[in-house]
Amino acid sequence: MKAVVMAGGEGTRLRPMTANQPKPLLPVVNRPIMEHVLRLLKKHGFTETVVTVQFLAALVRSYFGDGDDVGMSLQYATEETPLGTAGSVKNAEDELRDDTFLVISGDALTDMDLSEMVRFHKDNGALVTVGLTRVPDPLEFGIVIADEDGRIQRFLEKPTWGQVFSDTVNTGVYIMEPEVLAEVSAKESVDWSHDVFPRLLQRGAPLFGYVSDSYWEDVGTLESYLKAQADVLNRKVEVDIAGFELSPGVWVAEGADVDPDAVLTGPVCVGEYAKIEAGAHLREYSVIGANVVVKEGAFIHRAVVHNRVFVGQGATLRGCVVGKNTDVMRRARIEEMAVIGDECVVEPEAYISAGVKVYPFKTIEAGAVVNNSVIWESRGQRTLFGERGVSGLINVEVTPELAVRLASAYATTLRKGSTVTTSRDVSRAARTLKRAVQSALNASAINVMDLEALPLPVARFETARRKYSGGVALRTTPGDTQSVDIIFLDERGAELSQNAQRKLERVFSRQEFRRAFPGEIAELSYPPRVVELYTHELLRCVNLDGVPAAALKVVADCAGGTVSLVLPTLLGSLGVDVHTLNIHLDEVTPTQTVAQDRAGMQRLAEVVSSSRAAFGVRFDPVGERIHLVDEKGALVSDERALLVVLDLVAAERRHGRVALPVTTTRVAEQVCKFHGVQVTWTPTSRDALTTAAAGDDVIFAADGRGGFVVPEFGRTVDGIAAFVRLLGLVARTRLTLSQIDSRIPRAHLMRRSVPTPWAAKGSVMRTVMEAAGTRPVDTTDGVRIVETDRGWVLVLPDTAEAVTHLWAEGTDADSAQLLLDEWATIVEGAGQ
Repeated sequence: MKAVVMAGGEGTRLRPMTANQPKPLLPVVNRPIMEHVLRLLKKHGFTETVVTVQFLAALVRSYFGDGDDVGMSLQYATEETPLGTAGSVKNAEDELRDDTFLVISGDALTDMDLSEMVRFHKDNGALVTVGLTRVPDPLEFGIVIADEDGRIQRFLEKPTWGQVFSDTVNTGVYIMEPEVLAEVSAKESVDWSHDVFPRLLQRGAPLFGYVSDSYWEDVGTLESYLKAQADVLNRKVEVDIAGFELSPGVWVAEGADVDPDAVLTGPVCVGEYAKIEAGAHLREYSVIGANVVVKEGAFIHRAVVHNRVFVGQGATLRGCVVGKNTDVMRRARIEEMAVIGDECVVEPEAYISAGVKVYPFKTIEAGAVVNNSVIWESRGQRTLFGERGVSGLINVEVTPELAVRLASAYATTLRKGSTVTTSRDVSRAARTLKRAVQSALNASAINVMDLEALPLPVARFETARRKYSGGVALRTTPGDTQSVDIIFLDERGAELSQNAQRKLERVFSRQEFRRAFPGEIAELSYPPRVVELYTHELLRCVNLDGVPAAALKVVADCAGGTVSLVLPTLLGSLGVDVHTLNIHLDEVTPTQTVAQDRAGMQRLAEVVSSSRAAFGVRFDPVGERIHLVDEKGALVSDERALLVVLDLVAAERRHGRVALPVTTTRVAEQVCKFHGVQVTWTPTSRDALTTAAAGDDVIFAADGRGGFVVPEFGRTVDGIAAFVRLLGLVARTRLTLSQIDSRIPRAHLMRRSVPTPWAAKGSVMRTVMEAAGTRPVDTTDGVRIVETDRGWVLVLPDTAEAVTHLWAEGTDADSAQLLLDEWATIVEGAGQ
C-alpha cells in the first residue's frame, strides 16, 4: 500500500518561521516534522510514498531527495497552484490508481497506529476511513459524528461554539480506495472535508471514522509548535529523539560538546556538534539545534533554537523561537512567545518583548527595545529619533499604527487639556498620517490646533507665539519621496531636547499610553489668519531699511512646496521686484531627488543671470532652508552661503555673538574676528543650535546646510525669515554676493563616515582620546583634536546609525586629506 504525504502548505500562522521555509521542514526536537511523519509510515510498513508539494517545493525535494536517508522510496507531485487537500492528492493520481492508499499531513505530529487503522478500513469495507481524535477545543478543526459502528453521519468544518456538537475531530489521516479520486476535479482547488466527503455522505457511500487515542498535534500555531517540542521531551508521543540520554531527560546528539560546568535541567535536547560552554544554563523544555554555540552565562528556558545559532555571553532566551543562522549577541534578551526569523542579528543588550516577531534577515540594533514586530523594516532601531525626528519608509517603517502609538506617547508626556499644533507638507502620506496623529492626541485629552499644509517655520512660529505645549509636523523626507519624517516640537516650536526625546521613547517602549475618559476627549480646531500674523510679525522684526530705495530684483523658487502659501502675502509688502518660480503646491513631488534639485538650481541660475537679478534663492519644500545663486548665476554652496551671510551680518552689527556647530569651517572664526564678533561653538543637534540662538547677544546662527536662524524674529531655523533678512542686508551693502564671497578665504574642509558597530563606539572614542595625546582637545560634541600648523579633525559618533563621522580642515586640500586619512585609519582600527 502506498502513502501520500501532503507537504504543500504555506504555514502562514507560523510566520516568520515559515517565511522562507515550508512548514513540513520546521524542526521538532531537531528533526523536520515531515521526517517524523515518514518514520511513522516506515514503522507501519509504508515504503513507497508520494509527497505533494507546492510552497517552496524545491526545499522539500532537496532535503529528502529520493528517500534513501529514511529508508523509503519517495516520489513528488508538484502543484503549480494550490489545489486544496483533495486536489493535491488528485494531482498524484497516476501513482495511486492501482490500490488502497493512505493520506497523511506532512506537518502534524502523531504516533497513530496506522496498521490498526488499515485493518479497521478493510474489516468495514470502507470507501474512506477518516482518522479521528478527541480534542478539548475543536473550533479550529473539522468536527465528525460517527455512530457506534464507526460509520460517519455528519461533517462540520471549523464550527463556532454554537455549532459544536462533538469533540471528535478530523486529523487529516485517511485510508482511501482509488475510486474516490473520480470524485475530485482535476486542476481545481478541492477540499476533502468541505467538498468531497459531504457529497459522498449524501449518496450513502461507506465512510467510516477510526477514533484513535494516540497522540496527535496539528502544529499550526506558535503555541502548538512549542507544545509539540515539550510533548516529545516529556515522551507523550513515540518519536525518535536524535542522540543519547546523557542523564534522565537530557538528550545529547553525536558530536555535541557540553562542558561539565554547564547546567542542564531536563528535559532538554542538544543537537549535533552544538557547543555549550561552562556557566551556560539550559532549563526545562529547551531544544538546542545542530552547530549551535551557547556562551558562558547564557540562560535558555523553554526556548527552541534552530541550527547554526550563536547565543552570546549572558544572553537570555525564554519561551521563544530563534531561527537558523541567527546571532543573538552578548546580554541580549528575548522574551516569551517571541520569534526571531532566520539569519537575523540581535545585537548586544537588545531587548525583544514578549510576542514580537522579527522576520528573516533583520538586524536589531544594540540596546534597542523592540515592542512591535519587525516585518518590512530593515532593522529594529536602537532609538526612535534620528537627525530628522522619527523617520522611515511610508507604510513600511512609518505606518498609521506607528503614528498613533507615537502620538499617544507624546500626549502622555504632556498634561491633560494641553494644546498642540499639527501641520504637514503637501504630500498625501503626510496628510494621512497627520489624521492618525490627531485622533491619538484627542483620545489622550490633548487639544489640537490643525494648521493644515503650512511651511514648517510658520508652524514653529505659531506654536511659540500662542505658547502651546508643543506640536507635531509631518513632511516627506528631503530627497526621498518614499520616506516620511514625524517631527515633535516643544513649546518653543523647536525640536524636542535630548531629555524630552528620551522621555517620549521610554513611554513608547513601555507602551504606557494615557487614555482620556469619555468626558475628557479633546477638541480639534482650525486657527484663523496664521499666515497673516506670521508675515506681519516678520516684517515688524526684520530690518528692511533701504530695501525700497535699492530697487532690488530677485528670483525666488518655491520648488512646489508650502512656501507658495506664504510668499504672495509676504511679497506684497516688501517693495521688491521678485520673479517667482514653481509657486504652486506639488502633491506628486513633495520632495526632490538630488538630480532634480540640481536641475532646479541650474534653472534658477539661468533665470538669475538672464534677468540680471541681485541674487536667487531656492526654498526647500517646507521652507526651512534656502540655497543661493549669486548675481552672476553661480551656485553658492551651503558652506560658502553661511560665510557670505555671516559676513553681511557681522559687518553691519560689529558686535555680539554668532552660534555655529562645531563642524563649521574655522574660516567663520576669521570672518567674525575681522568684524569684531565672537563665535560660540555648539553641538551638532538642532536643539543645541536653538538653545544657543536664544542668547540675548546672539546676532546670527546657522547649521551649514542651508539653515539660518534670524534671532531678532525667532530662535529656530527659518528659510523665509532668512530670505527677508538677506533682502535687507543686500539692499544696504554696496557689494554683490560674488564680491563678498571673493573676499572670504577659501576653506578646505573634508568629511568621511566610517562604519562602526554600536558595541565598539565607546572603545573607538577612548582610542581617539588616547591617540590625541598632549594635543589640544575640544569635547563640545565628539572629540575635536587640534593639530598645530596642520588644522583640526573632529570625530563624532552618529546618534542613530552604526557609523562614526569625521571632519578634517587643513591649510590646504592635501593637508585636510592627510589628516582625514590618518584619523580614519585610527577609527577603523578601533572599531574592528
